[in-house]
Amino acid sequence: MIAHDVHLRIGSLLFEGVDQIDLTGPFEVLSRIPNSTYRIYGKTAEPVRDIKGLRLTPDATLADAPPLDVLHVPGGFGQQALMEDAEVLGWINRQAAGACRIFSVCTGALICGAAGLLKGRRATTHWASFHLLPLFGATPVNERVVVDGSFVFAAGVTAGIDGALRLAAELRGDDTARAIQLYMVYAPEPPFDSGTPETAPPEILQQSRQAVRAITEQREETARRVAARLGVAVQGD
Repeated sequence: MIAHDVHLRIGSLLFEGVDQIDLTGPFEVLSRIPNSTYRIYGKTAEPVRDIKGLRLTPDATLADAPPLDVLHVPGGFGQQALMEDAEVLGWINRQAAGACRIFSVCTGALICGAAGLLKGRRATTHWASFHLLPLFGATPVNERVVVDGSFVFAAGVTAGIDGALRLAAELRGDDTARAIQLYMVYAPEPPFDSGTPETAPPEILQQSRQAVRAITEQREETARRVAARLGVAVQGD
């Protein structure tokens, strides 16, 4: 836990094609951490749209971001372009070097991987991209939230809320996280037990895998190029 009188600067990366709940779910938690400033940063100051068209606007550009104490990297289909974007990867590397916590949600882990931050780490990501983690030198862990040193990894989409609560507890203590959870009335009772590949009906899982097949194949192609650039030895190749 970090002393409450130490002000924290928290920042999230925003990009075209983000999955908004990877950003806005954690925002509900991170923006309520006491004695902190939360801001959203993009390559430009222009609004972007999430994968379903929701318009989102950054507070400032990457170039204007101060050194952050907490860096939040969300995912989404737009992650694909960032895996070979030198400007964004450089910014993530610089921010991660000075941050006390780095928090990725969903395929934000792949962006962190492309920045070379996953080598030797335990990590998780969305189930459809879970098999790509070794391409970045990471050990995949099939859990909703994985903590490895200063890194917090949340699996797909809504797991970002769980990861953010874990992060809030690490930063300001369990009672702070509990109070935020209570304010959010975060007590999920889903109507179906279909939220993981292990619990979803086989036919639903098959349909879902088919729906993301194209982007998953693109991600794998990009991940293999990144692995070659990072010098990661890919087992089986």
